[in-house]
Amino acid sequence: MKKYFGLVLLLSICFLKAEAIDNKGITFGSLSPDRFTLLESGTPNAILVDEQEDAGVKIAAGNLSEDFKRVSGKAADLQTAPGSGRMVIVGTLKSRYIKELAKAKKIDASQLEGKNEKYLMTVVSSPLKGVDEALVIAGSDKRGTIYGIYELSEQIGVSPWYDWADVPVIPQKNLSIVRGSYTAGEPVVKYRGIFLNDEAPCLTGWVKHTYGTNYGDHRFYARVFELILRLRGNFMWPAMWGWSFYADDPENSRTANEMGIIMGTSHHEPMARNHQEWARKRKEYGAWDYVSNQAVIDRFFREGIERAVGTEDLITIGMRGDGDTPMGGKEGEDDKYVARDKENMRLMEKIFRNQRRIIKEVTGKAPEKRPQVWALYKEVQRFYDMGLRVPDDVIMLLSDDNWGNVRRLPNAEERKHPGGWGIYYHVDYVGAPRNTKWLNVTPIQNMWEQLQLTYDYGVDKLWVLNVGDLKPMEYPITLFLDMAWNPRRYTVDNLLQHPRQFCAQQFGEGQADEAARILNLYSKYAGRVTAEMLDRTTYNLETGEWKQVTDEFTKLEAEALRQYIALSPEYKDAYKQLILFPVQAMANIYEMYYAQAMNHKLYAEHNPQANCWADKVEQAFQRDKALCDDYNNVMSGGKWKNMMIQKHIGYTSWNDNFPADKLPEVYRMAEPDKAVGGYLFRSDNAVVVMEAEHYFEKQDAGRAQWTVLPYMGRTLSGMALMPYSEGVAGASLAYRMEIPQDVKEVTVHVVVKSTLAFHDKKGHEYEVGFDGGSAETVNFNANLNEEPQNVYTLLYPTVARRVVESKVKLSLPASQDGMRTLRLKPLDPGIVFEKIVVDFGGYRDSYLFMNESPCRREK
Repeated sequence: MKKYFGLVLLLSICFLKAEAIDNKGITFGSLSPDRFTLLESGTPNAILVDEQEDAGVKIAAGNLSEDFKRVSGKAADLQTAPGSGRMVIVGTLKSRYIKELAKAKKIDASQLEGKNEKYLMTVVSSPLKGVDEALVIAGSDKRGTIYGIYELSEQIGVSPWYDWADVPVIPQKNLSIVRGSYTAGEPVVKYRGIFLNDEAPCLTGWVKHTYGTNYGDHRFYARVFELILRLRGNFMWPAMWGWSFYADDPENSRTANEMGIIMGTSHHEPMARNHQEWARKRKEYGAWDYVSNQAVIDRFFREGIERAVGTEDLITIGMRGDGDTPMGGKEGEDDKYVARDKENMRLMEKIFRNQRRIIKEVTGKAPEKRPQVWALYKEVQRFYDMGLRVPDDVIMLLSDDNWGNVRRLPNAEERKHPGGWGIYYHVDYVGAPRNTKWLNVTPIQNMWEQLQLTYDYGVDKLWVLNVGDLKPMEYPITLFLDMAWNPRRYTVDNLLQHPRQFCAQQFGEGQADEAARILNLYSKYAGRVTAEMLDRTTYNLETGEWKQVTDEFTKLEAEALRQYIALSPEYKDAYKQLILFPVQAMANIYEMYYAQAMNHKLYAEHNPQANCWADKVEQAFQRDKALCDDYNNVMSGGKWKNMMIQKHIGYTSWNDNFPADKLPEVYRMAEPDKAVGGYLFRSDNAVVVMEAEHYFEKQDAGRAQWTVLPYMGRTLSGMALMPYSEGVAGASLAYRMEIPQDVKEVTVHVVVKSTLAFHDKKGHEYEVGFDGGSAETVNFNANLNEEPQNVYTLLYPTVARRVVESKVKLSLPASQDGMRTLRLKPLDPGIVFEKIVVDFGGYRDSYLFMNESPCRREK
């Protein structure tokens, strides 16, 4: 057995939030006399909880009962008095049953006394009168007990994301567990939580559809609180764009306090008041200006603290401008703004004094007895750097740059600040240069690296993550809260164990490796540039970079779709939410902007292929709508309707007010009924590569006409005289190109379909030459027959590859302007020309005969 914190290991199934554990404590489907039975023949043990226990513990115990029902089909009985046989006993150190066990030395209470949010899970024989054996979950406090309860839920197969990501619970009839003890220890970071932000239109629309309210009420928040607790978080900033946590539903605060969630208010919402509480009564209240309206604002502050009495709310102090803006208006750097900063700092010192006075007057206790936080966000950090300080007990909350890069960390002297330090981190953001709200675009390695940096500098009091609408940030939420519990758990060497463990929990052990690989690559690729910032100019088209990154996403989408198809049906909704949809959505956006880049390029060259790429742009734009529609209305039976309605196509600045996604601009050329030629090519790195369809001019042959055969061959198409039964006399295709004047000789590669000599067994011929110069006759299929000397050495190897490549050395005729015309003349019917390469030193062997050279069409 492994040891952890001096205790014998009990549990080990895929701990996402605990230390690496190898042997499995829970056994599914079998029972054994040397193990403790949790579930037998579909019947779970009863759960014993003191009727005087904390409300949050009783709520968690009720959820554990329902988790057993999810696993077995039958809920565990909740009891307040001991029964008989086997039981699960849960409680804090103050619980009468836990006290009795500690007094009888049946559990080691010293492991929990004085600890923060720690639990001990252990199997005890004859714990109480009439009880033969029990799995005891004892906590140092209510959250310690709650975490232990939800740890057992995970162990029996209920993911923390069972609700918010529809992760299936695999039915079981029998469960047993190793006898012994286990703890996950204490959390490293004291306050660990999330910030719902920028909640319109997605989260607001989903709540309206789900609950019929225009705001999140206690039913909604209870589901969020449960998720946070199952992920071993304890803290939350509520949504505040258009909602007011405290005012919208008075039950919100009570529900948080009962369930065990510590509430706060965001960096610009002081004294337990929501911004909307002021905004909705701005006419009544007046200006959000402490200089001109102090009495009203102080009364507003006082009401917030009065409401927070009796809760664990963490009080935000300080002040910013109205609606998360700088105090006093826009920022600047000239002398006027420097003077204003100093004036604001003096004002802030007054605000601190008055806020602390209000806290003391309302609570009747010294202000340092009520935990407080000051957020150094944007210009407020500048005030700190200029010397503004808060009392020693206040937590100093730093922030990242809104894009996942920590702006500032405390030096050695600053780390001595008794109140400690925190970090406000983003995976969702509304602001310059563009919003990032639609998808998760945070690379796993970036978050891990910056949080390691943060913890290295002693920031361990408060970690809060801006998660936007919550979905689709499921994975970064998990990673953030896991690291907040123990920042040293994952290192550069084992970091990818985290996404693997996450995927094993959501999709099963057999799918974990591939799902984690895809999740990691998606996070990397999506982290290159957000969907909102991506456009046709982001990557270099000429170097092939655009094609490379698009191909990477396209390949990843194919791999995700392949895994999705192979999954058991019950896993498909969860997989779509967590992996398939974001991969498909981002891959499609890449295809759309790549197609737009190609459209603009080819249109500028008067190349009719521009129209094909315009079609691709429109198709991708429509597919984006279809993918989001599936997420909203089909996936999970429409459970997540409106959660994926965020605008993401059409930004030009972060605060664009466009009503809906906008089709990227494309250009179209007039489409003729037939190919009309007029293509002019220029050499590129000592080679000219041309598709047969892109001729300069053509000459038909009486009844036989040149016909484009779309998709023929290895690349674009083929050109053939049809009908094949007519004569070919007088027919030709001409290709016009610019070649440097100093080039005297070239090698022409003519690629034709591997047509056999059906017309003349001596072989079929064509003529190739430059106008004004000599021409060569090429017999391309004379040896493509079943003669013994040809059948295995020439015929089969050639026809299996479907083309014949012939090389002809030609001297270039003189030219005044460098323009040359190469002419192909078929001498037999049935010849299909596919590609022409004119090489004077730049051709590289290629199965597709390289990409086409730059060209344009004469109008």
